[in-house]
Amino acid sequence: MSAIPKPEVQAAFEAAKGFMPLGEGLALYAAAVEAGDLGLPLLEVGTYCGRSTVLLADAARQTGTTALTVDHHRGSEEQQPGWEYHDPEVVDPEVGRMDTLPTFRRTLHKAGLEEHVIALVGKSPQVARVWGGSLGFVFIDGGHTDEHATADYEGWVPHLAEGGLLLIHDVFPDPVDEFTGQAPYRIYLRALASGAFTEVSATDSLRVLRRTGPGL
Repeated sequence: MSAIPKPEVQAAFEAAKGFMPLGEGLALYAAAVEAGDLGLPLLEVGTYCGRSTVLLADAARQTGTTALTVDHHRGSEEQQPGWEYHDPEVVDPEVGRMDTLPTFRRTLHKAGLEEHVIALVGKSPQVARVWGGSLGFVFIDGGHTDEHATADYEGWVPHLAEGGLLLIHDVFPDPVDEFTGQAPYRIYLRALASGAFTEVSATDSLRVLRRTGPGL
């Protein structure tokens, strides 16, 4: 089973709205394919417009499992009007708020991957509280405040099975990146300090950890 996406899947990833560079995307895909062999769902926190979801959906297809992606689709802090990552194309003109769900659905449709993804539309901690199953893969790429990153970690990591992979995006150790990457960095450090995880790889700002024991 190839841990490299087919050209058409990579093309769909690169054509989608989003911020993940190709190098990190390839590392994400390889980890998702590996984790998919556990036979458990692959979960992503932070859907946005589905750029990384394309890769997880194809990994789920390749391994016979399902990708889950959680987002309220109203945009995170840095995507609101007046901020650096705001995109007016994803504002719903009727309600005047961001709504990335229609763009996400078009992304998956164009990639031919809709049937391999379940979109969980809601706030991550709220969805995590009612989630009852085990997961083979948890990819945290949601809000970048300590409040949101910690809630994502505490909500979803307890569901990660032994041998499963925890991925954290936008890990920036330099304090100059306080707004964009320090909260993900802090939950990454917490995972390592817990004794429950062993680092597998680092690709730019993407960290891959394996659950090797109990704990949070």
